[in-house]
Amino acid sequence: MSGTKAPCSEFTDSDSDDKEEQTAMVCLETDLHDGQMMEVDIGRHSVLLTRCDGKYSAISNQCSHYGAPLSKGVISGHKVRCPWHGSCFNALTGDLEEFPGIDSLPCHKVKIQNSKVYVSINKKDIRHQKRLQRMGAAVPGVNHTVLLLGGGAASLICAETLRQENYGGRIIMASRDDLLPYDKTRLSKVMNVLSGDTIVLRKKEFFQQYNIEVWLQKEALSVDTEKKTVTFDDGLVQSYDQLLLSTGCRAKGLDVPGRKLDNIKMLETPEDARQIHAASLGCNIVLVGTSFVGMEVASYMIDKASSITVVGSSDMPYQNTLGREVGKITMMMLLEKGVRFYMNDHVTEIKGVNGKVKEVVLKSGNVIPADVLIVGIGSMPNSEFLQGTKIQKNSKNYVVVDKYMRTNVPDVFCAGDLASFPLALAKNQLVNIGHWQMAQAQGRIAALNMLKKTTELTSVPYYWTVLQGRTIRYAGYGEGYTEIVMKGNYEFEERKFLALYIKNDEVIAAVGLDYDPVVSAVAERLLSGKVITKKEAQSDDPSWLQVS
Repeated sequence: MSGTKAPCSEFTDSDSDDKEEQTAMVCLETDLHDGQMMEVDIGRHSVLLTRCDGKYSAISNQCSHYGAPLSKGVISGHKVRCPWHGSCFNALTGDLEEFPGIDSLPCHKVKIQNSKVYVSINKKDIRHQKRLQRMGAAVPGVNHTVLLLGGGAASLICAETLRQENYGGRIIMASRDDLLPYDKTRLSKVMNVLSGDTIVLRKKEFFQQYNIEVWLQKEALSVDTEKKTVTFDDGLVQSYDQLLLSTGCRAKGLDVPGRKLDNIKMLETPEDARQIHAASLGCNIVLVGTSFVGMEVASYMIDKASSITVVGSSDMPYQNTLGREVGKITMMMLLEKGVRFYMNDHVTEIKGVNGKVKEVVLKSGNVIPADVLIVGIGSMPNSEFLQGTKIQKNSKNYVVVDKYMRTNVPDVFCAGDLASFPLALAKNQLVNIGHWQMAQAQGRIAALNMLKKTTELTSVPYYWTVLQGRTIRYAGYGEGYTEIVMKGNYEFEERKFLALYIKNDEVIAAVGLDYDPVVSAVAERLLSGKVITKKEAQSDDPSWLQVS
């Protein structure tokens, strides 16, 4: 259930700054039942109070990811799931248990006295609202080396998990990027305010403190799994004991005449985002592709570009991922803001003047004025450097792994967008899911299994996209659904909807706009293995959402 807000607290300590600890009576012992939580205020600080198995616990109420109020989320056993993006925290310890957050939360003292519940906060701890889990460092004399290829979410979490689990060997993260690991989910959402300082997930000092070597602008050219070496583009040959492949994917380009003209952009890096923003101001822009990146960029540009035209190859945006019904709603959201759509169409030629884009010609014969052309038509795996190895890849050149993120070659693991992995939720069907949260989860699983701490990947995919400042949340794996149950009001501007995807009379995924915390509740139900039936999904009785 979601939490409530407790009435005003009774203070037992003053709120003066000279006291390091502050205690307040926050409720009566009978105010919460097992499996319930609520927000309580101690001075100016918001705390989440939970009760499970008769025991009260208190942690920070702000999710360490983007600051969502956890009291509005979902509690299941000793776990609290964020209503916005699905991060999970242990209610007893504050420890992070599921991504996309990367930090844990402060945990506070709770005592029961005379049937009253008191919470004590340490002002120094709560001021930061985040807590780094205890990490070790390299141990002198330990020669074991873990080499991480790629500088994204999977590599970062793998490195952090290794240190959290007291791995004392050498950790090397090699990235072709010129930035430390950064939050790629923001690239198409806040394109003009992205700088190295604001977007990196960890500062340089973090990597130095925990002896994680980061090699930037360094690309792997080949791997020798017999000799256990990787050769890089600068000629360096680095040996490894264990290897993580997490080089991700790159954007596909258009293969049409005129594709090399200036002002044809693809969004892959913060620099790309800044360039697209600057080039598009007051201009005619055309976006090719109606999946997440294309639609987010179109939404972002509404009050910035002179005109926005979107070209899609299907009937509706997101048709292959979220379905026609949700695609129609999102398309209407942008149509109402003046965005033009050419659907069931594709680009056949790009015409230019003085070397720059001027017009985009479509198969339908339509010719669209364009000062900037932004291409978002999918991605392809960065796996060419594995040619000649015995590492198994599928027909699309993604690396095949098991539920422990192991490849078919000993001591070689793969995680992130590059991996084709068995999804527990889909009866271990091999899938490729380019979700940020899944890459993080896979990085953690790879690290644990490198250390022989046998752990399976069980995470439920969780994704979000932002249109017109409103967030659409997705949980589960909807491929192969046969029916959608739609709830809410999705015909008017105050749109609020929930879509539940049905297969074999069970819910396999959910998408929601302004339906928090339902998508998080669905994720928790799917993770627990408790079936949500089609009958429950169609019912107006919300009791099926309870997961405690």
